[in-house]
Amino acid sequence: MSASSEGQITVVVVDDHAVVRGGLTQLLAGVADLRVVGTASGGAEAIEVVRATRPDVVLMDLQMPGVDGVKATRAIVDEGLSDVLVLTSFADAERIVGALDAGAVGYLLKDAEPDDILGGIRAVARGESPIHPRAARELLDTRRPAADLPDLTPREREVLGLVREGLANKQIARRLGITERTVKAHLTSIFATIGVSDRTSAALWAERHRV
Repeated sequence: MSASSEGQITVVVVDDHAVVRGGLTQLLAGVADLRVVGTASGGAEAIEVVRATRPDVVLMDLQMPGVDGVKATRAIVDEGLSDVLVLTSFADAERIVGALDAGAVGYLLKDAEPDDILGGIRAVARGESPIHPRAARELLDTRRPAADLPDLTPREREVLGLVREGLANKQIARRLGITERTVKAHLTSIFATIGVSDRTSAALWAERHRV
């Protein structure tokens, strides 16, 4: 979508919380190149408002009663009405994938800085796809082929997860109801499987691979 003839980017704000909706509207009202042309408190209302106003960008919450943000996004995109930029509190892979599959072109989180939200709207208007770093990381981790991860047994994954939490062998043994000797045996196998030589490297590996 292109900016309006007045040189402003027109925006519809969708959020079921009045305080959030009002805060976002006030934020956008404070900048010269953005203009709020409508608001909605739910997905069904959002579709109607967008049909009536044809904004450049829809700032869309996901978790709403009735028609949620994913369904509203799909309807808006399928009708070719506007570009949708998700703004939500949730960074789990299922919601991210659902929103992007529905046609959203960007995904921001509500803990983003105000300037990042404004920049995201401008980026969408330029034809770009802004993604919050945490959401991008979640998406990349989800899409990583399983073959890239070494084959650890369920028990080894449990042990490695506790190493990641910083537990000592004795604490791991107590937590899992096994002996310290068994914990050491698991760690030897884990180190060999993931290609590290000490528990610090193993903990970093576990953190990086979300084990």
